[in-house]
Amino acid sequence: MLKARAKYSIGQIVRHRKFGFRGVVFDIDPVFSNTEEWWLSIPEEIRPRKDQPFYHLLAENGETYYTAYVSEQNLELDASGEPVDHPDIPSLFSYLRDGRYRMEVQMN
Repeated sequence: MLKARAKYSIGQIVRHRKFGFRGVVFDIDPVFSNTEEWWLSIPEEIRPRKDQPFYHLLAENGETYYTAYVSEQNLELDASGEPVDHPDIPSLFSYLRDGRYRMEVQMN
């Protein structure tokens, strides 16, 4: 299986193309790396290919915060400029600059 290069990187804010929720990338699998049961639970007509990057997101919608596992084909860059308010962000990232969460210490 050929491994694809990830389009998005850790700290970027993305949006799900179909469901509209937003999230911050905190980990990337070069190809599908979840359970077969999880993959088969997705309706066949919208089930993503396994041979692409999958992203772990600190996600939010209008009702709640959660973690999500999303294929690259279902993501797009979020251009809103708005922060993501997930409560776990401070434990992984130091600050937000230029629409991206950063892990390193901010220098003046």
